[in-house]
Amino acid sequence: MAPERGTFNSRFGFILACVGSAVGIGNVWLFPWRVGEFGGAIFLIQYFILVLLLGVVGLMGEFTLGRLTKSGPISAFEKAFKTRNKDWGGWIGAIPMFGALGIAIGYAVVVGWILRYTWGSIDGSMMNSNIEAYFGEIIGEFGSVKWHILAVSMTTGILTFGVSNGIEKANKVMMPLFYVLFVILLIRVLTLPNIGEGIAYLLVPKWEVLQNPRAWAIALGQAFFSLSLAGSGMVVYGSYLDKDVNIVSASLQTALYSSIGALLCAFVVIPAVFSYNVDPTAGPPLIFLALPLVFQQMPFGQLFAVLFFTSVLFAAVTSLMNLMECPIEALQDRFKLPRIPAVLIVGGFVLGVGVFIESADKVGAWMDFVSIYIVPIGASMAAIVMFWIFGIKVFREEIAQALPLWFDHYAKYAFVGITIMIVILSFTKSL
Repeated sequence: MAPERGTFNSRFGFILACVGSAVGIGNVWLFPWRVGEFGGAIFLIQYFILVLLLGVVGLMGEFTLGRLTKSGPISAFEKAFKTRNKDWGGWIGAIPMFGALGIAIGYAVVVGWILRYTWGSIDGSMMNSNIEAYFGEIIGEFGSVKWHILAVSMTTGILTFGVSNGIEKANKVMMPLFYVLFVILLIRVLTLPNIGEGIAYLLVPKWEVLQNPRAWAIALGQAFFSLSLAGSGMVVYGSYLDKDVNIVSASLQTALYSSIGALLCAFVVIPAVFSYNVDPTAGPPLIFLALPLVFQQMPFGQLFAVLFFTSVLFAAVTSLMNLMECPIEALQDRFKLPRIPAVLIVGGFVLGVGVFIESADKVGAWMDFVSIYIVPIGASMAAIVMFWIFGIKVFREEIAQALPLWFDHYAKYAFVGITIMIVILSFTKSL
């Protein structure tokens, strides 16, 4: 007997879960780094244009694909290809599923780092340490095993409660708290000395950056990454969605709230590092090396370090839930496993593999490989499956919402074409 399929109890819970997936390390860690590296305000303009023009369409496609098929990417792709009398769609659908699993393995390592920093903020050890040495202790071989175990255990524990009682309820608590905490942080940052240059960096565009093709490519990749468009987790969340939910509205709200989260992150991080003469283009170490230095120097720094890393932890855990849910759904759907055994298998695999790549170099190489080569294929294939193999007519029937006639060509040619371009650019390492 197949296990009962979970559902979200409310549209609001579904949107919060999707926002929780989107507002993760990519927004808190990667987004401020990209903003700092590519000109501040102009990168924000590029990013928001691309989210509006492409991100919303991508969310609509992935939500619809999941709800239409009531399954994750493996069975969704299989059902689509069977409409063309092909039996190998499930094998292609395994690509985004393994992409989600691969990202989850590396992501869990970083969640362990964030958990260590959160506790270090609470007990004061981070505030009284040499930050480079503090970070160095946890990024070596087997450097954060106990925190890694705790991070996976926390996430696995939530997932055992299922979709409505686990994923939905956790996001209803964590995501509002994330926004509240970041608003408090923003208010504090705006009272720091010498933030004028940082605010100007975020508000005054450097128009010459528009001539840099790499800046557009990075903004496009960030838009897809920030919205979790990978043909995996958002398809699964869509499969738990009731028929009465307006997918167009849900997609717009997910993109809006995710973008607000990204904007909050940028306006907290960038002015803070400018205020204390820290390099805003510090890259991946920004939240683990640069910001802790800021917290060590500012009045009441420990309190705001606790608020910051707690909010980052909430965002990270909600994203990790989405990534792990994709292979969990696959085990339930394909092998008819009950929920708890499927969760424990995935959690054990994520931890069992991840513990061997805990060093910064290894986890960085792992995440680069999966995100550059596997994830873009998943996003591209999901778009092709929805807008070409099932087709626009089926898409329109499923969403049951009035869309302008130009949308059909836009989705089939512009959006799908750009997702294919991302794959090509990824493999040529143009990004």
